[in-house]
Amino acid sequence: MTTWTTLLEWVGIRVPRSAAGPRLSTTIFPMEQSTPHVPGEYRALYTYLEHRYASIVVLTFEQIDSLLGFSLPTPARSDREWWTDTVESERHSAAWTAAGRTAAPNLAARTVAFERPV
Repeated sequence: MTTWTTLLEWVGIRVPRSAAGPRLSTTIFPMEQSTPHVPGEYRALYTYLEHRYASIVVLTFEQIDSLLGFSLPTPARSDREWWTDTVESERHSAAWTAAGRTAAPNLAARTVAFERPV
């Protein structure tokens, strides 16, 4: 048996050859994503938490410092309320609340568990 093109020509069906014609371009438009209002200095923490699939993400203070690029303020290391009070005027809490998480610090272990409600 011969190639398909030859077989189709034998039956009487002509296969159109690629003709040099105008090519239509396909344009793909990016989807608009609403970015929550998170202050610039805490955006890295937000991005990290937003892209984690786990329901609970535990970070040490040192890991958070590394993500942010600066040291956490003194109240973050000594006051539980710094993590748990999510008043809208608090700039730092927008990082985890915008990612849909709550913060539960363990000051003795120097860690924070960011939990996403299931």
